[in-house]
This record gives sequence, C-alpha cells and structure tokens, in this order.
Amino acid sequence: MIEWFAWVQIVVALISAVVCIVQFARKTGPNDITLGLTILIGIGLIVQIIIAAIAPAFGNTATGDPLEFWMYLISAALLPFAAAFWALVDRGRWSNLVLSVVALSVAVMVYRMLFIWTIQVA
Repeated sequence: MIEWFAWVQIVVALISAVVCIVQFARKTGPNDITLGLTILIGIGLIVQIIIAAIAPAFGNTATGDPLEFWMYLISAALLPFAAAFWALVDRGRWSNLVLSVVALSVAVMVYRMLFIWTIQVA
C-alpha cells in the first residue's frame, strides 16, 4: 500500500461525502457529480487492489494481518459500486445520503487499511 495514495483516497472520499450531504440538504436527487465522485472512489479502490497485490513483490509488505487488510479492501471496493447502483435505481434525495454514508465509510476503511499495512510489530 502506498501511503500517499491512501491519503488521496481518504481526501477524495471525504470531499465526496460533503458534496453528497450538501446535495441531500438541497433536496435534490443524485446527479452526475455525486455519482461520478462515488465511482471515482470505486476506481481508486480497484487501483488500490492492484497496488496491494503487486506491492509485496517490490518489498512493500503488510506488517499487520494480511487477511484483515484484504477483507477491508474487498468490502470497501464493493461499497461504492453498490451505492451507485442504488442511486441509479432510486433517484430520490435519500440516495445522496446513502452515497455520503458510503463515502464516509470508505474513508474510515482506507484509514484502517493504512494502519494495518504500516503497523509496527514489536
């Protein structure tokens, strides 16, 4: 896992959450911006899967539990696409709230993955 890339993912997820909450407060349905940011989060997580798969070959191995890391990563990667599908099916304002909750969840999960990957074992 590359630390700067994880922080970029966290920032993008937090920005997406704020935009989705603002759209929810404005009582509008999901639009290209909210769905686009959610899909951008998902694409970032797919890139993170690729990075995490090849990083150990270059000496960047997880120092925490690899199974826990991969479960977080796979779960987090599924969330944005499921939420975007939800928002496409249900075009109501509540879909923006779902998108914001997923974005916040992904931000927390990526932070936890970063901690698992870089934990220092004594």
